[in-house]
Amino acid sequence: METSKVKFLERTLMGPGPSNIDPRVNAAMTRPIMGHLDPEFLKLMDENMILLRKVFKTENPLTFPISATGSGGMEAALANIIEPGDRVVILVNGVFGERMADIAKRYGAEVKVLEIEWGKVFSPDEVKNFISKHAPIKMVGIVHAETSTGALQPLEEISYIVHNYNSLFLVDTVTSLGGTEVNLDQWGIDITYSGTQKCLSCPPGLAPVSFNEKAVEAVNNRKNPIISWYFDVSMLRKYWETGERFYHHTAPITMNYALWEALKIVEEEGLEARFERHSKLSNLLQNALEALGLKLLVEKNYRAPMLTSVLIPEDISDLDIRGKLLTQYSIEIGGGLRNLKGKIWRIGLMGYTCQKKNIALLISALGQCLNDSGFKADINAALSVLNGE
Repeated sequence: METSKVKFLERTLMGPGPSNIDPRVNAAMTRPIMGHLDPEFLKLMDENMILLRKVFKTENPLTFPISATGSGGMEAALANIIEPGDRVVILVNGVFGERMADIAKRYGAEVKVLEIEWGKVFSPDEVKNFISKHAPIKMVGIVHAETSTGALQPLEEISYIVHNYNSLFLVDTVTSLGGTEVNLDQWGIDITYSGTQKCLSCPPGLAPVSFNEKAVEAVNNRKNPIISWYFDVSMLRKYWETGERFYHHTAPITMNYALWEALKIVEEEGLEARFERHSKLSNLLQNALEALGLKLLVEKNYRAPMLTSVLIPEDISDLDIRGKLLTQYSIEIGGGLRNLKGKIWRIGLMGYTCQKKNIALLISALGQCLNDSGFKADINAALSVLNGE
């Protein structure tokens, strides 16, 4: 019988996710399995809800991790709010705004899409003008940090506009949570979903979500049952909320261990210190990339601190460079999606991966790969940036 040819290799994960995980998180997943209704596991569930509220900066009781990836969190958020015939606005400046619109259509919404150039962010005026043309609207959806471009969308003014039209405000925080400020209560975000595998530095498999009182009211006042049984929060809340818990599904026990440990690490570092680390090191990375001779996709003021998109130089092969980085240096970076395929590289600095040593490793390796391919990368200038010279 032929043996497996799979190699389990240690990689430096500097793509759009997943990120490398802290050794403590890895160790947490080896703890003994408990039943999903074991009293001790229920205590852990309670703590995960408390810790998630801190990261989301919210008092929302209905804040918990969906047993699914980030895309499952997206579907759960939309499935619970949308009823057939509801008019919703989706703001699209990348792949994940497109995905939001696609899911909303599948749940029967009348979807109005405002799309702008990928890599740009929405201005409050263009959002206001678009909403005013299509009101009344049940919900407006937007991506905070668009994973396909690395653009970080300011939210407060848009939230104010959305609520002036008595609409719910839904925000994708899959890439941003744990790497830059996400403030649900202050920013007036009614529904959000995220993922564990990016700035929380946990393996993929859970999707933190949060519904405020206004969103819960919308769920409770539905005219039709939620089409999805698995993502129905009216049932999931009976499993997650403190008190008498009702069986809904078998939660992924080890993933909840991992999330608990990851959130404890976030708490120990402190949110503001964590945000400052991501901001400071992303600026360092971006300056070093420019010193190499590369150009960046997103305008400086709107670059997400955990994900940088680099324009691929003319006559340089996307796949060739990424392949060499992976096989020769064991570094993973991401390529572009859709209309940006072959045009950009996406470089992540997320959670545990966000360390200066990883930046230095990448800059040296990328510079060498570029030079080998005929592009004159100034490695010394880039390293001088990293060394503060």
